[in-house]
Amino acid sequence: MRSLILAAALALPATLAAQQMVPPPPPSPSPQQVQLDKLQARFNDFAQLARYAADNAAIGDPAPGTQRVVFYGDSLTDNWGRKFGKFFPGKPYVNRGISGQTSPQMLIRFQQDVIHLKPAAVVLLIGTNDLAQNTGPESMSAIEDNFRSIVALAKANHIRVVISSVLPANRFPWHPGIAPATQIVELNKWLVDFCKAEHLVYLDYYPALATPEGAMKPELAVDKAVHPNDAGYALMEPLAEVAIAKSLAQPAP
Repeated sequence: MRSLILAAALALPATLAAQQMVPPPPPSPSPQQVQLDKLQARFNDFAQLARYAADNAAIGDPAPGTQRVVFYGDSLTDNWGRKFGKFFPGKPYVNRGISGQTSPQMLIRFQQDVIHLKPAAVVLLIGTNDLAQNTGPESMSAIEDNFRSIVALAKANHIRVVISSVLPANRFPWHPGIAPATQIVELNKWLVDFCKAEHLVYLDYYPALATPEGAMKPELAVDKAVHPNDAGYALMEPLAEVAIAKSLAQPAP
């Protein structure tokens, strides 16, 4: 018995020493550090090319006779079928939305995330985050120029283009102080005229989702303001299908 007590007494200092050698957990980063890390990540990969790099490498070319369609945009596309709604089961459609992105970011990644996938058509849903100033203030003419550049790239690679209306919103929860309803109407009017001039299909989601004041119908948005919920995407899906069919019936550029 004495030997057991002696052994335990001899082992106790070693046990305490081992416990003292365990480093404490690192402190949680401050909100300021979190913001700095996000800014650094944006600086390192402004267009977020890494997001779909592996998926694009694995997807391969469309099967013979298959008309692949890429849906291209921000969170309104990114969320579709991943968080809310059903993303066209059984259809050869590919989601290449990235939450938070603006048109200059999407212009940069258009080669990698659209052209390299060899789609027959691309469905653009762009503009919300430009008006929300996610990457800084933008003039309407700068947004329009980015649309022109994206469409020029698509046409040069024989890809049909469907341009979606900017979805209605009268506020951006992540950027209080901006009242975008009038700007959205203005940009959508320009998109209608641009589609006519470029012989593109215009996909008009706006009437099905908007209140008379230009807000998103709250029952159709998960945040009651911008992002569609299941019911919102259920309204958008058939509108998209009609526009895609119309576009695919046209000769490739």
